[in-house]
Amino acid sequence: MWLLFAFIAIPLIEIGLFIQVGGWLGLWPTLAIVVGTAIAGTALVRSQGLAALGQIQRSFEEMADPTGPLAHGAMILLSGVLLLTPGFFTDAVGFALLVPAVRERVFTYLRSRVKVTSFSTGPAQNSGPMSRGRPGDGVIDGEFYEVDPDEIEPRPGTRPSKWTQD
Repeated sequence: MWLLFAFIAIPLIEIGLFIQVGGWLGLWPTLAIVVGTAIAGTALVRSQGLAALGQIQRSFEEMADPTGPLAHGAMILLSGVLLLTPGFFTDAVGFALLVPAVRERVFTYLRSRVKVTSFSTGPAQNSGPMSRGRPGDGVIDGEFYEVDPDEIEPRPGTRPSKWTQD
């Protein structure tokens, strides 16, 4: 229900803001502001997105809980979408999500609303039909059959490779 409300309310807010700002500044300055915020937002999202990607990689390398960096990366991505969407309200929300303190508050709120039942890192446990050996023991399970080279018909127009020539 709240999603339907957002799909109705956000365009109405944007239309109202465009009318107000356009009446106050005029058409061309209003359009220049919209294009300028999209350009500036793209540059900010790119720099912060690269930093968030580095934090995600570090958390995986250190086998740490990646939920914080992943959530920040997702909010930066959402910020980019909002900044590229024409409008003043979406730009304000997009720029707000680029502030690390705001992202941290949103993440804290979302974390309090979500219950995680289990989290583990490390190699997968033995399960499934392909895991007869222990992880890391160097055993690869597979099937093979021998093919007689005389039974293989070459495709027309192809020459034998140097690997198969005697």
